[in-house]
Amino acid sequence: MQANQERAITMTYEFLQHYWWLLIAVLGGLLVFLMFVQGANSMIFQLGKTDIERRLVVNSTGRKWEFTFTTLVTFGGAFFASFPLFYSTSFGSAYWVWVIILFSFIIQAVSYEFQNKAGNLLGVKTFQTCLIINGIVGPLLIGGAVATFFTGSNFIVEKANIANEMPAVISQWANASRGLDVLLNPWVVIFGLAVVFLARILGTLYINNNVNDDAIRSRVRPQLIINTVLFLVFFLTFFVRTLISDGYAVAASGEIVMEPMKYLNNLLDMWYLIVVLLVGVLLLLFGIVRTILQKDYIKGIWPAGIGVVLVVIVLFLIVGYNNTAYYPSTADLQSSLTLQNSCSSQFTLTAMFYASLIIPFVLAYIFYAWRSIDSKEIDSKEISDDHAY
Repeated sequence: MQANQERAITMTYEFLQHYWWLLIAVLGGLLVFLMFVQGANSMIFQLGKTDIERRLVVNSTGRKWEFTFTTLVTFGGAFFASFPLFYSTSFGSAYWVWVIILFSFIIQAVSYEFQNKAGNLLGVKTFQTCLIINGIVGPLLIGGAVATFFTGSNFIVEKANIANEMPAVISQWANASRGLDVLLNPWVVIFGLAVVFLARILGTLYINNNVNDDAIRSRVRPQLIINTVLFLVFFLTFFVRTLISDGYAVAASGEIVMEPMKYLNNLLDMWYLIVVLLVGVLLLLFGIVRTILQKDYIKGIWPAGIGVVLVVIVLFLIVGYNNTAYYPSTADLQSSLTLQNSCSSQFTLTAMFYASLIIPFVLAYIFYAWRSIDSKEIDSKEISDDHAY
């Protein structure tokens, strides 16, 4: 009877681990979708050729940048609460990557507020350039950070240090770069660039939907074609290589071992993820292709956005589920992080499970706020308002 009770507890703990990884996957998908803000900002000078047109683009994304930043913070907070060892390893040890990401979001917020303020000595274009920097650096580094779930990172975990009398340092980077060395991995950069061009696709679709200006909309389709081609080249190169390469598996003993074509095997074992992946890809392509072919179609952001969320969720699940090390270590294979060895206690995960039940109400409020903000398309009259950016 005791064995059955212990098995029930283990199963409950396993469910909670998988439940929280699923929530993180959903947050990751929403974050990538909301990076349409960064994507549109990176094309301020491509979509807007006059001061008025550029202000239209900036004011359109300025309505939504808080959603992106809040989701990024929530994404990090969810990792901190549910998988604290990952948080301390990546956010703590590889902090330079995250510091640069956060700094790029800080200059984004400052640029929105001050670019058209009286007494701006730096000039409007200086702040618009800062928005472009955030639009490129943010998606590039966030995409690069996600790529390390597949490629691995250079860290060491020593849980035995917690027993030391000195302040315990459980995880540390294996060199002095504090995470910047991951950018030397070409596959990390390739996936980061794929996210940059995906953000630009979403940004183009969003501006097409949200800005009521014929001149700007006339530039949407050429930009959409260019960025779609570049996205497909980088993403498919990374994705195909990942499926056919060795992956980081967790043996029955808990040992981390290399398994040929691990991520392809995960997809085949979890066949339902293939269905979700195909639906996501088709929705993304539908939003893009119909926008290109049908001049008066402006709602491509919605099927494309839903498709992106579904694809990102699948990527997170194949790297975390099915006995896979979601954060592999290239310095010490056995330091790799899994759902089992990096999660919070069962009590913490249980308490947060009940707290997470309010999420549907939060999403309902976001939906309501979004519709209220976008009740009217942006046009030249909007930017004459005192509250315009």
